[in-house]
Amino acid sequence: MTDLSELDRGAAPGAADPVKVLLHRHRELCERAVDPLEIAAGLEAHGITDRTAARFRHRDVFSLAEELYARVPRDADTAADASAAPAREGDRRRSVAVLLLPLLPGTLCAAALIALARTHGQTRLYAAAAGVVAVALALRAALRRGPLALPVALASRSATGSWTCWLLVYTVLGDGLLRTAVAGGPDGLPDGTAGGDWPVALAPLLALTLAVAPATWTAGLFLTHARRKLAASRGLEDFAASVRPVLLGAVALFLGALAAVVALCAPFLDAGPVSPAVLALGVLLFVARLLTVHGFTHAPRVILMLTAVAQVLAPATVFAARLPGCAALGAPVEALTAASGPSAVPVLTCGAGALTLLVHASRTLARASAHLRPEQAR
Repeated sequence: MTDLSELDRGAAPGAADPVKVLLHRHRELCERAVDPLEIAAGLEAHGITDRTAARFRHRDVFSLAEELYARVPRDADTAADASAAPAREGDRRRSVAVLLLPLLPGTLCAAALIALARTHGQTRLYAAAAGVVAVALALRAALRRGPLALPVALASRSATGSWTCWLLVYTVLGDGLLRTAVAGGPDGLPDGTAGGDWPVALAPLLALTLAVAPATWTAGLFLTHARRKLAASRGLEDFAASVRPVLLGAVALFLGALAAVVALCAPFLDAGPVSPAVLALGVLLFVARLLTVHGFTHAPRVILMLTAVAQVLAPATVFAARLPGCAALGAPVEALTAASGPSAVPVLTCGAGALTLLVHASRTLARASAHLRPEQAR
């Protein structure tokens, strides 16, 4: 990060051209930027505020970024104009792929569930295995393109996939296991049905895979509107105040879309209404992904880990309470389950995690530097 004391010396009254000093220090950032907005975000990431910009004889960071952008020679403009038409055609093809690809996980999940409903015995096991592999590959493909795709520079720092899988497994098996454990079971392994000794809930899984599409489209709307707010803002505080409602609106829009998907999935599987836990988990995963793709990987990883561990501990304490002298261990979970049902555990854990990440996102994603391209953030 740039030493602000050195910037102060560069912007001293005696300096003939203080902006030139700044341009020299951040030449790579200025040359890579496609517009002044990226320079403004990059300067903020290096600790330069509107107050610092005043020392360079500018009213704010955005004005300073415009001068830096204007000073950098761009010899490749002519070549870029010549290749603009092929680039636009490629962009259109990518836009169609981004629009349709997120529909694939939900479609394959629905097909897999139909296959499970029409098969029995060993054939059902094969259908389940094939469905899991197909949906996993579709999810990987959908999340490698578009606004929810992880930049290559962040892929190695993000380790949320395993915790996400734990949360999804609990969504399918956890409530049934907890209900059976409180009743003294289970006496056998899950058989893939909702009426077995260890009930399995498949409607939440279908709802969450179908929700990949609205999550992708909503994230795209957020990125587009945040970019427009960045272009219209004339100060870092102005941008932060204007982008927070956009973030909250995007989360609310996704929550509404997820609720609609959830309402449609229960009749499809001839099941009861899907628990609010699915809504809490969906919002948790959505906000965690938004933070991760913007480079904030630590908080999502920690919150998803804590949420998964808390859910695993819930049935574990019930089983541990069966040991001699350990009856008190399962009392809190048993009381919660008796009062609100087994879904209260994921509602509380995922809800708390989603709220924590949303508060964190309202601060971090309100920074102009959060909307840098990955190569610009270095």
